Amino acid sequence: MKIGIIGLGAMGREMARNLAHAGHDVKAWNRSGGLVDGVTMVASPVEAFQGDAVFTMLSDDAAIRSTLIASGVLAQAKAGLVHVVTSTISVAFARELVAAHAEAGIGYVGAPVLGRPDVAAKGELNVLAAGPPEAIAKVRPLLDVIGGRIWDMGDEAPTANAAKLACNMMITMAIEAMAEAVVLTEANGLPRERFFDVILNTLFGSRSYQVYSANIANANYEPGFKATLGLKDLRLASEAAADAGRTLPMLNAVHGRMSETVAAGMGERDWSAMAKYTIESGRPR
Repeated sequence: MKIGIIGLGAMGREMARNLAHAGHDVKAWNRSGGLVDGVTMVASPVEAFQGDAVFTMLSDDAAIRSTLIASGVLAQAKAGLVHVVTSTISVAFARELVAAHAEAGIGYVGAPVLGRPDVAAKGELNVLAAGPPEAIAKVRPLLDVIGGRIWDMGDEAPTANAAKLACNMMITMAIEAMAEAVVLTEANGLPRERFFDVILNTLFGSRSYQVYSANIANANYEPGFKATLGLKDLRLASEAAADAGRTLPMLNAVHGRMSETVAAGMGERDWSAMAKYTIESGRPR
């Protein structure tokens, strides 16, 4: 298939490489340029929208809006194309995108992904896919290339975005839970490594606990997913909760804590640096 890629950050680059290695004709546009093995770089987003499908992996609502909506790219897309947005975006903007694609007469699938760049490189992302069944069926072979499992989130694309925001919210809750547990156990003489050995082999053996307990144990907060992006996602989750007319106390707590982490100068570090902030800010002076 002829595929376009918009956005070659840490995740988009791996997705593009895997699609090219699977034998697809991949053309990519990136705001800051770059090269990927097997991928043809094009001069404009419009050129990326001239194939059978196009994937967007841009950082936020504003980036997608300026690149694709304000510039009129959708109106110039090839007829019959399906646009797959794998970015983490707001539920409200996802609804706007559904309407914009319908007006342009092209397909739209919401497919945010779970996984870090190392998982993307292996083609093992968890893909939360939602949209019209015929659109998903057309791009399913491509989703199978980038994903280890494709999860059906239903016929309405914004549902996938709500699910992704909920997942990221829960990851930050896990990070904060581990940080507060370290404060409690280390204050009573138990090294964090021993405590993590207990929780990983009893109650909390999921990937999020495995990955981020290792970060906390090793005090390694090199970015896999930056805290600034985590803060963005928590803001979007808070907005979605407000739109639903609900108050979520734990979400409010981790949103505030991540904001403090970024304000403390750790915005470019991994979002698990929130644990570092919690552990160190709770120490007696």
